[in-house]
Amino acid sequence: MKKLMTAVFFMTIIFGFTLTARAEDRFAVGAEANSLGLGGKVIVKLTDQFNTRIGGNGFQYDYDATKSDVKYDLDLNLLNFSALLDWFPLDNGFRLSTGVIINQNEIDATARRESSYTVGNSTYTSAEVGTLTGHIDFNEAAPYVGLGWGTPFGKTSNWSVMFDLGVMFQGSPDVDLGATGTLAGNAAFEADLQREEDDFEDDLAIFQFYPVVSIGIAYRF
Repeated sequence: MKKLMTAVFFMTIIFGFTLTARAEDRFAVGAEANSLGLGGKVIVKLTDQFNTRIGGNGFQYDYDATKSDVKYDLDLNLLNFSALLDWFPLDNGFRLSTGVIINQNEIDATARRESSYTVGNSTYTSAEVGTLTGHIDFNEAAPYVGLGWGTPFGKTSNWSVMFDLGVMFQGSPDVDLGATGTLAGNAAFEADLQREEDDFEDDLAIFQFYPVVSIGIAYRF
């Protein structure tokens, strides 16, 4: 429900910008592929030096990884909504950008069935652990800074190519592990689960600064 409400909120903003921009012939739409997935955007010319961009991106990817000799099936779900301000200090399409990204990125993990598992500092049987699952997410509001090139409000073609290079500050990962086996709720086992969560978070700490590389096209109306 929270994701749906976020999407509705941003669509309302986009609709309002669209009505205003079309009245002044300052409206463009675009499509892009980037490290946050595939998506689209609405671009509004504010002045000769400033644009604003409202957009969304998403993608899903399944892969596997091994942590502490435990093999996990991972389901990466990317979903982001962005509100950015572009500044064009020169008259050649170069821009500096800043704004905020509503970050719904998350990873769901399920350990593959094994005869035993190493969790934290101890080894447990399959029956003791049961089904080992995890959920990983980041801060919901992530500041963004970047630079890029291209604007749909040039003096020639209505079509334009746009490129962005930036970073999203999504904070340290939050890892939550759970198990359904006979030791679920046991104090010593829960302490080992906590150690495993801490190790996961240390391994993923590099992603608190998430690089955003994007290429796309835009069309001016």
